[in-house]
Amino acid sequence: MTHSSIAVTIKREDPASHDGQVLLDELSAMLTVFSGDGGQSRFHIADFRSSNGMFYVARSTLGEPLGCGAFWHFDTRTAELKRIYSRPGASGVGKAILEQLEVDAAASGYRRLVLETRAVNKRAIRFYERNGFTPIQRYGAYMGQPDACCFEKMVVPR
Repeated sequence: MTHSSIAVTIKREDPASHDGQVLLDELSAMLTVFSGDGGQSRFHIADFRSSNGMFYVARSTLGEPLGCGAFWHFDTRTAELKRIYSRPGASGVGKAILEQLEVDAAASGYRRLVLETRAVNKRAIRFYERNGFTPIQRYGAYMGQPDACCFEKMVVPR
C-alpha cells in the first residue's frame, strides 16, 4: 500500500512488543503535552491480545515502525477504534492505518465504528471528518467528559 512517498505495510502485531510499546508511549506522551491526559487508562494491552481486539503496526519497507492503531469489540455490531497514531513526517500513514482498521473491522462483522478524541485535538477531528466520520453523542466511558468528541462511521461487513 503506498500513500504519498512512503510505502507502508500494516499487520496485526502484539501491542506489548517492543515496537508496539514504543509507538504507544510516543502517542501517550504527545497526548499528554496538549491535552493533559495520555489516554493510557482507556487502553488495556490485554484487551488487544485477546479475541476482543486487534492491534496493528504500520512499517516502512525497511521494517521501521511508522504508526499504530487498534480496534476492539464494543458491542455486537460496533467496534471502537483506539490509539491511532503515526509518527511525525510519516505522511499518509494515519490514513493507511485507518483504512486497514475499517477493512478488518468490517471483515470481522462490525457495521459501525466509533471513536473518541479530545476537543483540543483539532487535527484529529479534521482527520476523522475528512475520512467520513460524523460527530455523535458521547458514549460509554466518555459520557461524563465534556472535552470528549465522539464520532462514528458505518461500514459494510464482508
